[in-house]
Amino acid sequence: SELGELKRYVENGEFLIEASDLGVVNMCAERKLPFVAGHALNCYNAVTLKILLKQGMMRWCMPVELSRDWLVNLLNQCDELGIRNQFEVEVLSYGHLPLAYSARCFTARSEDRPKDECETCCIKYPNGRNVLSQENQQVFVLNGIQTMSGYVYNLGNELASMQGLVDVVRLSPQGTDTFAMLDAFRANENGAAPLPLTANSDCNGYWRRLAGLELQA
Repeated sequence: SELGELKRYVENGEFLIEASDLGVVNMCAERKLPFVAGHALNCYNAVTLKILLKQGMMRWCMPVELSRDWLVNLLNQCDELGIRNQFEVEVLSYGHLPLAYSARCFTARSEDRPKDECETCCIKYPNGRNVLSQENQQVFVLNGIQTMSGYVYNLGNELASMQGLVDVVRLSPQGTDTFAMLDAFRANENGAAPLPLTANSDCNGYWRRLAGLELQA
Protein backbone atom coordinates (compact mmCIF):
# COMPACT_ATOMS: atom_id res chain seq x y z
CA SER A 1 0.00 0.00 0.00
CA GLU A 2 1.01 3.65 -0.38
CA LEU A 3 1.04 4.05 3.41
CA GLY A 4 3.44 1.13 3.77
CA GLU A 5 5.72 2.56 1.13
CA LEU A 6 5.67 5.94 2.85
CA LYS A 7 6.57 4.29 6.16
CA ARG A 8 9.52 2.61 4.44
CA TYR A 9 10.77 5.98 3.19
CA VAL A 10 10.40 7.64 6.59
CA GLU A 11 12.24 4.79 8.32
CA ASN A 12 15.02 4.52 5.71
CA GLY A 13 17.67 5.24 8.37
CA GLU A 14 20.01 7.07 5.98
CA PHE A 15 18.42 10.04 4.22
CA LEU A 16 16.60 13.07 5.61
CA ILE A 17 12.95 13.11 4.52
CA GLU A 18 11.32 16.13 2.89
CA ALA A 19 7.74 16.26 4.13
CA SER A 20 5.27 17.56 1.56
CA ASP A 21 2.13 16.93 3.62
CA LEU A 22 1.25 16.87 7.31
CA GLY A 23 0.82 13.10 7.30
CA VAL A 24 4.55 12.74 6.72
CA VAL A 25 5.26 15.39 9.37
CA ASN A 26 3.26 13.37 11.90
CA MET A 27 4.99 10.11 10.94
CA CYS A 28 8.39 11.73 11.46
CA ALA A 29 7.33 13.34 14.75
CA GLU A 30 6.01 10.03 16.11
CA ARG A 31 9.41 8.46 15.41
CA LYS A 32 11.32 11.55 16.62
CA LEU A 33 12.97 11.85 13.21
CA PRO A 34 14.13 15.20 11.80
CA PHE A 35 12.67 16.35 8.48
CA VAL A 36 12.69 19.10 5.89
CA ALA A 37 9.42 21.05 5.55
CA GLY A 38 8.75 21.07 1.81
CA HIS A 39 7.29 24.07 0.01
CA ALA A 40 4.05 22.14 -0.60
CA LEU A 41 3.23 22.45 3.13
CA ASN A 42 2.28 26.08 2.41
CA CYS A 43 3.84 27.49 5.57
CA TYR A 44 3.49 31.27 5.52
CA ASN A 45 4.12 32.53 9.06
CA ALA A 46 6.42 32.20 12.04
CA VAL A 47 3.83 30.63 14.34
CA THR A 48 3.43 27.70 11.95
CA LEU A 49 7.20 27.36 11.70
CA LYS A 50 7.41 27.20 15.49
CA ILE A 51 4.90 24.34 15.50
CA LEU A 52 6.87 22.49 12.83
CA LEU A 53 10.07 23.03 14.81
CA LYS A 54 8.51 21.25 17.79
CA GLN A 55 7.66 18.38 15.44
CA GLY A 56 11.29 18.05 14.34
CA MET A 57 11.75 20.39 11.37
CA MET A 58 15.39 21.14 10.52
CA ARG A 59 14.90 23.11 7.30
CA TRP A 60 12.03 25.09 5.77
CA CYS A 61 11.54 25.32 2.02
CA MET A 62 9.85 28.63 1.26
CA PRO A 63 6.63 28.32 -0.81
CA VAL A 64 7.56 29.12 -4.40
CA GLU A 65 5.10 32.01 -4.77
CA LEU A 66 6.54 34.07 -1.91
CA SER A 67 8.81 37.09 -2.38
CA ARG A 68 12.05 38.23 -0.84
CA ASP A 69 10.12 40.91 1.06
CA TRP A 70 7.82 38.27 2.53
CA LEU A 71 10.84 36.21 3.58
CA VAL A 72 12.44 39.20 5.30
CA ASN A 73 9.23 39.93 7.24
CA LEU A 74 8.76 36.29 8.18
CA LEU A 75 12.31 35.93 9.47
CA ASN A 76 11.84 39.10 11.52
CA GLN A 77 8.80 37.40 13.08
CA CYS A 78 11.00 34.38 13.80
CA ASP A 79 13.51 36.66 15.55
CA GLU A 80 10.72 37.97 17.76
CA LEU A 81 9.77 34.39 18.67
CA GLY A 82 13.40 33.45 19.31
CA ILE A 83 13.49 30.69 16.70
CA ARG A 84 15.39 32.30 13.80
CA ASN A 85 18.58 30.27 14.32
CA GLN A 86 16.86 26.93 14.90
CA PHE A 87 16.29 25.99 11.25
CA GLU A 88 17.69 26.47 7.76
CA VAL A 89 15.92 28.33 4.94
CA GLU A 90 15.83 26.86 1.43
CA VAL A 91 14.59 28.62 -1.72
CA LEU A 92 13.82 26.98 -5.07
CA SER A 93 15.93 29.14 -7.36
CA TYR A 94 16.01 27.39 -10.73
CA GLY A 95 13.57 25.24 -12.67
CA HIS A 96 9.91 25.03 -13.59
CA LEU A 97 7.89 25.95 -10.50
CA PRO A 98 5.56 23.26 -9.11
CA LEU A 99 2.23 25.08 -8.83
CA ALA A 100 -0.37 22.36 -8.25
CA TYR A 101 -0.75 18.61 -7.89
CA SER A 102 -3.44 16.21 -9.03
CA ALA A 103 -4.45 12.66 -8.19
CA ARG A 104 -4.60 12.07 -11.94
CA CYS A 105 -1.58 11.86 -14.22
CA PHE A 106 -1.93 14.27 -17.12
CA THR A 107 0.87 12.65 -19.12
CA ALA A 108 -0.87 9.28 -19.06
CA ARG A 109 -4.24 10.86 -19.80
CA SER A 110 -2.81 12.77 -22.77
CA GLU A 111 -2.00 9.40 -24.32
CA ASP A 112 -5.34 7.84 -23.31
CA ARG A 113 -3.64 5.52 -20.85
CA PRO A 114 -5.05 4.56 -17.42
CA LYS A 115 -2.87 5.86 -14.60
CA ASP A 116 -2.23 2.33 -13.29
CA GLU A 117 -1.30 1.05 -16.76
CA CYS A 118 0.66 4.03 -18.03
CA GLU A 119 3.75 2.07 -19.14
CA THR A 120 5.76 5.00 -17.71
CA CYS A 121 5.02 7.03 -20.83
CA CYS A 122 6.34 10.16 -19.08
CA ILE A 123 9.86 9.02 -19.93
CA LYS A 124 9.18 10.27 -23.45
CA TYR A 125 8.71 13.81 -22.11
CA PRO A 126 11.71 14.56 -19.84
CA ASN A 127 10.71 18.24 -19.65
CA GLY A 128 6.97 17.62 -19.44
CA ARG A 129 4.32 18.67 -21.96
CA ASN A 130 3.88 22.34 -22.82
CA VAL A 131 0.53 24.11 -22.48
CA LEU A 132 0.00 27.24 -24.59
CA SER A 133 -2.56 29.99 -24.12
CA GLN A 134 -4.82 31.20 -26.94
CA GLU A 135 -2.21 33.92 -27.47
CA ASN A 136 0.38 31.17 -28.03
CA GLN A 137 2.18 31.93 -24.76
CA GLN A 138 3.63 28.99 -22.86
CA VAL A 139 1.79 29.30 -19.55
CA PHE A 140 2.24 25.86 -18.01
CA VAL A 141 4.19 22.64 -18.24
CA LEU A 142 2.26 19.50 -17.30
CA ASN A 143 4.52 16.76 -15.99
CA GLY A 144 2.87 13.68 -14.54
CA ILE A 145 0.64 14.82 -11.68
CA GLN A 146 2.28 18.26 -11.52
CA THR A 147 1.17 21.52 -13.07
CA MET A 148 4.32 23.61 -13.40
CA SER A 149 5.22 27.09 -14.59
CA GLY A 150 5.64 27.48 -18.32
CA TYR A 151 8.78 29.57 -17.90
CA VAL A 152 11.89 28.52 -16.00
CA TYR A 153 12.21 30.28 -12.64
CA ASN A 154 15.75 31.63 -12.43
CA LEU A 155 17.09 33.46 -9.40
CA GLY A 156 20.71 33.15 -10.47
CA ASN A 157 21.07 36.94 -10.41
CA GLU A 158 19.42 37.24 -6.98
CA LEU A 159 21.99 35.24 -5.02
CA ALA A 160 23.70 38.28 -3.52
CA SER A 161 20.32 39.52 -2.22
CA MET A 162 19.80 36.15 -0.50
CA GLN A 163 22.86 36.45 1.72
CA GLY A 164 21.91 36.51 5.37
CA LEU A 165 18.44 35.18 4.52
CA VAL A 166 18.84 31.90 2.64
CA ASP A 167 20.98 28.91 3.62
CA VAL A 168 20.25 26.52 0.76
CA VAL A 169 19.55 27.26 -2.91
CA ARG A 170 17.73 24.52 -4.82
CA LEU A 171 18.16 23.89 -8.53
CA SER A 172 15.54 21.61 -10.05
CA PRO A 173 17.21 19.48 -12.75
CA GLN A 174 16.12 20.14 -16.33
CA GLY A 175 16.52 17.84 -19.32
CA THR A 176 19.87 19.35 -20.32
CA ASP A 177 22.57 21.72 -19.07
CA THR A 178 21.78 21.33 -15.37
CA PHE A 179 25.44 21.04 -14.36
CA ALA A 180 26.36 24.03 -16.51
CA MET A 181 23.67 26.04 -14.71
CA LEU A 182 25.03 24.88 -11.36
CA ASP A 183 28.46 26.19 -12.36
CA ALA A 184 26.90 29.49 -13.46
CA PHE A 185 25.17 29.87 -10.08
CA ARG A 186 28.43 29.23 -8.24
CA ALA A 187 30.28 31.76 -10.39
CA ASN A 188 27.64 34.42 -9.65
CA GLU A 189 27.26 33.78 -5.93
CA ASN A 190 28.46 37.30 -5.14
CA GLY A 191 27.17 38.95 -8.32
CA ALA A 192 30.47 38.77 -10.22
CA ALA A 193 29.18 36.88 -13.27
CA PRO A 194 25.51 37.76 -14.01
CA LEU A 195 23.46 35.16 -15.85
CA PRO A 196 21.89 36.11 -19.20
CA LEU A 197 18.11 35.76 -18.78
CA THR A 198 15.64 35.58 -21.65
CA ALA A 199 12.12 37.04 -21.76
CA ASN A 200 9.37 34.51 -22.58
CA SER A 201 11.66 31.77 -21.32
CA ASP A 202 12.96 32.76 -17.88
CA CYS A 203 11.08 34.40 -15.00
CA ASN A 204 11.73 35.76 -11.52
CA GLY A 205 8.47 37.57 -10.79
CA TYR A 206 7.50 35.94 -7.51
CA TRP A 207 10.80 36.85 -5.85
CA ARG A 208 10.29 40.48 -6.94
CA ARG A 209 6.62 40.67 -5.80
CA LEU A 210 5.41 40.58 -9.41
CA ALA A 211 3.28 38.18 -11.42
CA GLY A 212 5.08 34.86 -11.46
CA LEU A 213 5.84 34.81 -15.19
CA GLU A 214 7.38 38.30 -15.17
CA LEU A 215 11.11 38.82 -15.67
CA GLN A 216 12.72 41.85 -14.03
CA ALA A 217 16.39 42.60 -14.58
